[in-house]
Amino acid sequence: MKVLKPLSGLVSLEGKKALITGSAAGIGKAMAYRFAEAGADLELIDMNKKGLGVLIKELSQFRSKMSIHRVDLSKKEEIEALWEELSGKEPDILVNNAGIYPFRDFLEVDDAFLKKVMDVNLNSVFLMCQHMIKKRLKRGGVIINIASIEAILPFAEGLVPYNISKIGVIALTRALAKEYGKHGFRINVIIPGGIVTPGTKAVAREVSQLKLGLLRTGMQFKMRLPLNRGGQPDEVARIALVLASDLSSYVHGALIPVDGGFLSS
Repeated sequence: MKVLKPLSGLVSLEGKKALITGSAAGIGKAMAYRFAEAGADLELIDMNKKGLGVLIKELSQFRSKMSIHRVDLSKKEEIEALWEELSGKEPDILVNNAGIYPFRDFLEVDDAFLKKVMDVNLNSVFLMCQHMIKKRLKRGGVIINIASIEAILPFAEGLVPYNISKIGVIALTRALAKEYGKHGFRINVIIPGGIVTPGTKAVAREVSQLKLGLLRTGMQFKMRLPLNRGGQPDEVARIALVLASDLSSYVHGALIPVDGGFLSS
């Protein structure tokens, strides 16, 4: 019988470096914890430098080497400066997690609003992937992109720019998977839904105070969930860890929902 690699070795990220965007809170923070626990060194990216500082202190319990970077991902020049700083020490694993989801009626969306959403949610992912693949073309690596159930089954009103940005992330992931698998890259996309984070809690508070229509949508969303509860950031982070590790060595170009069954109902 062929000797199999032990499970501990399959899940380990020892000797790997992971770059996680949007890592100061929510899903990104949960990923940072799990990746550090698995032994990865970390490049932590966010607009919230104070939050990054708190995170790196919390992660000091692990042996991982960590660096923090305040980057506005809506600005191409800041993305380019980040990769210049990382030159020669590029990550083995890239997680494009950062995103924004501001609500606005479709008829009131102007150029500036649309550009901001697209720059953060899609264009930055395009640029981050481009830099990653260019820097590691002869070595390969792992790319994990984060989309949304809203890209596949729009549910809430007022999220048209968000929805089209996230369907773009899915299309980008699948196109890159087709082209760059032969270069040693594994590229997949996670599709979260109904995850309870500081960001979604803030939206819920705003909705409860100002927008009764969206409040009704939230109640309908919860009623539709087969698991009858919201998800936790760590439940997405665990799947990201699987995709980053050798546990998923033959998973490529996949769309993986982490949504409590929403898309199946």
